[in-house]
Amino acid sequence: MGASRLDIYTDEVNEIAVMAKVLAHPARVAILKYISNQDSCICNDIVDEIGLAQATISQHLKVINDAGLLKGNFQGKSLCYCLNIERFQEIQELL
Repeated sequence: MGASRLDIYTDEVNEIAVMAKVLAHPARVAILKYISNQDSCICNDIVDEIGLAQATISQHLKVINDAGLLKGNFQGKSLCYCLNIERFQEIQELL
């Protein structure tokens, strides 16, 4: 498949496509579900819960984060994740 011509679509259509990518993989859905039930968590917490390799979880977290669905802050050397509720609500309205 060739390069996508994102410039021919509206910003709204492109944004929906980004959200669809997040929701199109069961691991990302499971990660979102787990994070939404926590006050905050680190990647290793997610690895323990989901059962995938740390590198795989990190790749999925990047896709979720690129969509704006995560907030994070550092606690020591670890990035602590939580759900970006405002962004999640925007997506609900968009869909």
